[in-house]
Parts: sequence; structure tokens; C-alpha cells
Amino acid sequence: MSKKYDFSGWATRYNIHCSDGRTILPGAFDDCDGKTVPLVWNHQHDEPENVLGNAVLEHHDEGVKAYCTFNGTEAGKLAKEIVQHGDITALSIYANKLKQQAVSSTAANVIHGAIREVSLVLASANPGAYIDSESVMAHSDDDGEVAIIYSGDESGFNFLEHSAEKKEEEKSEPESPKESKKEEKKMDEEKTVEEVFEDIEKKLTPEEMNVVYAIIGQAAEGGLDEDDDDEEDDEEEGNMKHNVFDQDEVAGQDYLAHSDEVEIVNLAKKTGSFKDALNYYAEDNGFIAHGEQAVPVGGFSQDPQVPGNVSWMFPEYHDVNANRPPEMITDDWTWQEKVINKCHKLPFSRVRTNYVDIRHIDELRAKGYPRKGAYKTYSGNFTAARRTTDPQTVYVKNALHRDDIVDITDFNYVDYLYKIDQQMLKNEIATAILFGDGRSDESEDKIQEDKIRPIWTDDDLYTMKGVLDLAAAKAELNGSDTSKHFGDNYVLAEAFMMKILYMREKFKGSGTPDLYCTPHMLNVMLFARDLNGRRIYSSIEEIRSALNVNSIITIEQMEDKQRVDATTGKKYKLDAILVNLQDYAIGSTKGGQISHFTQFDIDFNQEKSLIETRLSGALTKVWSAIVIEEEVKSSQGNS
Repeated sequence: MSKKYDFSGWATRYNIHCSDGRTILPGAFDDCDGKTVPLVWNHQHDEPENVLGNAVLEHHDEGVKAYCTFNGTEAGKLAKEIVQHGDITALSIYANKLKQQAVSSTAANVIHGAIREVSLVLASANPGAYIDSESVMAHSDDDGEVAIIYSGDESGFNFLEHSAEKKEEEKSEPESPKESKKEEKKMDEEKTVEEVFEDIEKKLTPEEMNVVYAIIGQAAEGGLDEDDDDEEDDEEEGNMKHNVFDQDEVAGQDYLAHSDEVEIVNLAKKTGSFKDALNYYAEDNGFIAHGEQAVPVGGFSQDPQVPGNVSWMFPEYHDVNANRPPEMITDDWTWQEKVINKCHKLPFSRVRTNYVDIRHIDELRAKGYPRKGAYKTYSGNFTAARRTTDPQTVYVKNALHRDDIVDITDFNYVDYLYKIDQQMLKNEIATAILFGDGRSDESEDKIQEDKIRPIWTDDDLYTMKGVLDLAAAKAELNGSDTSKHFGDNYVLAEAFMMKILYMREKFKGSGTPDLYCTPHMLNVMLFARDLNGRRIYSSIEEIRSALNVNSIITIEQMEDKQRVDATTGKKYKLDAILVNLQDYAIGSTKGGQISHFTQFDIDFNQEKSLIETRLSGALTKVWSAIVIEEEVKSSQGNS
């Protein structure tokens, strides 16, 4: 080498068994011939001061020699003095893009790679490293002597970093052979990539061709032409300048660039099998673990848990709601807020109502005095109706593990779970007010129906119950020839309408009530048609006006709610509730309002949360609610 340098040595030697079980075979780094790489101290990549100079690589049959020149920095001058004094006698290399062949479970042969740096180290991991005093070469104006340093190899994960005092714990993966750059350029002069691909295509199976087409499709996003072979070195050098001190990026890549397809094709030319070439390349770049296949027999793997799955070739997914909490899949919750807001609030929790039943006042009439001296009889007794309702605590308790709170950074995990807990509490209270919580009487978690009294099953003195008789309604509307007249929707809608309006005659609630019904019942009324096929009600507003209600509120959770009459044993399905919730009182004292408590449990590393309220609830006016039901026949089951 004619260029002056400060010292030279063997960057690595071939056919030397390393302490990690790897052996670098002859020609493994022949592509590095003539390259200039950084000279650093002990593989330190953290600070620019660790760059001591550069090394020009020269490939030989025995290994790769490094002709090293120090820079003019203070660190470079100090390192030069240390080397000339003989204090440092070992070199080490850092290499990636390795191709390996497994010899055993603990040994492998490195057959190809790319040297990214040469490093001065305190000791070599290879027993063959030594200073050859007979191979001293002139390198400076004063013709002094410089030791020529030999070095062995120490490996890391998908790269080599050969110093005895710095070993990587990760295990390397065996990888495939790669053709030298000289042979690659020679073949490129003889044939174009397209011609080579046509030759290989004739040798591939249909499954292997599917792999080729998939990779080319992926490469099309970045562009691929016949000049990519010439551009490959430039791209690697550009990547080198960006990542020379980034160990993780240099160690491996998890994508396919347009230059990678050329490399795979070149490997296929040498091995004779595109499938083997793809598997070698996938191993090298961390797509699969050693011993697995990137291309399973029979085509791509469809199992998302299996490495080499076809989906790995697709672009990365992006969350449409990035940095926002996940959207909740829920039933309609709007009715719950309306129910709670419409109820009358009391500043006390123990509620009592007093009434005197004089419904049969006609039997308690005043009497005329028949004659002098006649006995005057009593008019009769009145019935007093009194009801008391006590409060009950309703709560939602949860615990969040602190590890999850710390690890989830895309959104506020604590606030997100708290909002869900709030909604759970509101949902339970609103459900208990209208229908009851649905748990069995034996359940310890049941919201007792004498604490928060459900309107649906309340005493007949407060809730009037009407049962639809569809058979009678059909006979009344259509006469004897029912099949040629009104449809089922019209019959059900009219039966529903008539039952509500007739029961409104006895309604004693405040103001104008609201109608709470199932979405299906509302649709039945909207789809009701007359004998000419025209809809009876063209809008919800027309239905509201016909029923003389304040508003119509649909509740999905009302679907398929059934009860069994304790007296008759008959089963009834709920269709609608008519009530002005100003007649339903929610009582709560100071301190019983909705409150939130948190506490950290150091024993279990959990943030515990409790939301609770203590309240009572009941209708406070007699005949203030109307319930419309259908009797469930035995043949209908639970429908």
C-alpha cells in the first residue's frame, strides 16, 4: 500500500475458531477490500471523541488487513502514543449483514459480512492474536517502526464485535452465504437483472414465485430498476454514515428495501434456490429465528403467531385515533341521563308518603235522616295508605395496577377508567328506577326493590298495568275476514295506542308524561299502514301528538324484559312505561351524593378507586305511572 499510515495490522483472520463458537471462513469480508472505515476506541459509539482516525481495509487470503491513520484530535494523539509505545496490541472489528451456516447448536461459520469499523482494544478474544515484529512497515517521515497487530473475533447478535473485554450476551443466528462484490459486478456485466430473473423463474416452483411477486410488489413503492445493483453500495454507505454509532440499527433491519431484492436474487443465483436465498436473508435481518422458514412448504403461513407470516410483508398499521383513548362500544346511554335528570331530588333519604283511599266514595255517601227518634248509622271507614322507603348504598369499585398506569402513555388511563366507572353507576341507578336491577333476590349485590323502587313492578296503587289483547284488537279492526285487511303492525300499533289512551283516563300523575318504549315498538307504529298501504304516522312527532305525551324516549335495554306475576304465575313482556319522573323522588342526605375515593395499596401496587352514592327512590304519587305489557304465551318462550 503506497499511502502513508501510522500503523497496520490484521483486522481479522480467517479459519480461527473464536471463543463464541464462530469461525470466519476465507472470503467472508472480500467485499470490504479497499473500504475506509472509522478507527474507534474499544467500540465506543457514544461520543465523537472516541473516533481516533480511519482504517483502510485490504483483503488477503489469510484475512483482512487494516492500514490505520490517527486524526489530529487529542484522543487521536494519545492513542498514537499508546500504540507506538506498545501498550495496545490488539485490534477488533465491528461487522454486520452476516451470513452464517450452522455447524452445531453452539457453533457456526461466518461466510459473509460487512465490516463497519476497526477498534483498538485492550485484549483480543482470539488466541491467535499477536504482534508480528518481523512485519514492520514504514509509515511516516521518520521511518520509525510500528507493530503490526493481529486480532481474532468475538461475536454479537447479527454482527461481530471482537474484543475480549466487551462481549455481547445475545446469541447470533446462523445465516446464509452471499456472493462477493467482484463476482456480482462480473455477472451484472454479462446479464441484466431482468435476464437473470427470467432464468431463475424457470427453476422456481409456483410457491416460490409467489414469494418473488410479493417482494417485487413491496419494492414497487420505493422503485426498482436495473441500476439498483450499482446504487446498492451508495445506499449502504449512506446508511453507514447515519448509523455508524447506532448499534441497534446497524445490527439488523426489519424491512425490505429495493436494494434487498437484488441481494436476494444474487444469493439465489449462487445457491440455485430462491427459497433458500429468501430464508437466508430473512434470518440475517431478524425476520425469522434460526431454523424456521420464511417460506413454508406450500406457500405463505397465514398464522399471525408464526414468524414469516405473509402479513409481515404488508405496511405498518396506524391507529386512526392516535394519542386518544379507545372508542367505547356501548348501547344507547342517552336515556340514562334523561331518567336521572328528570327525577325529583329530595334533601333527605328516608322518604314517606301518606294517602287516604277514598276511591269508593260513592259507597260512603251522606245519608238523609228518616224521622224523629231514628238511629243515625255510620257512613263507613276510610283506608289510609302509607309507605316508607329507606336508602341503600350503590357503588362501583375498581383497581388499576400501577404498572399499567405507567406503561400506558397514549392516553390518560386513570381518567379513562374513571369515566367508565361513572357510566356504570349511572346505568345501574337509571335501570333500577325504571325496571329494577334484574338480580335474583338471593344475590348480595342486588339493589333492593324496597330501597330504590322500580316503576315497572311497583304496587298497583302507584303503577297501573295494562296488557295488550292483540286478538281482540284484530277482531275489532278487521271483523271476521282479518287476512284481507290491516297488517300486524297496524293492529299492534292501534292496540298499543288505544290501551294507553284509555288508561290515561285514570292517570293521576303530574303534568304531561313521557313515553319510554323499545325501539321496536316505535318502529311498529311508524310502519303501520292503512288499507291503501299508506303509513298512518309519517313521523315520530305525529305519534307523540296522537299519544299526548311530552316526548318519546327509546331504550334498547328494555327489549325482552319479562316478569312473572306473583299472583297468577303468568309471564309478561314489557313494551312501554308512561310516567312523568317529577313524580319519582330520589332522596339523598349530605354526604350521600355521588362521591369518589382513591387509595394506593402498596402491598399489591394498585391504585384502588371507589365511586358510591347512598340514596332512596320511589314514586310519590298514586296512579302516576302506566305500564303496557304483552302476555307471553308458552309457545313464544322467551321471545
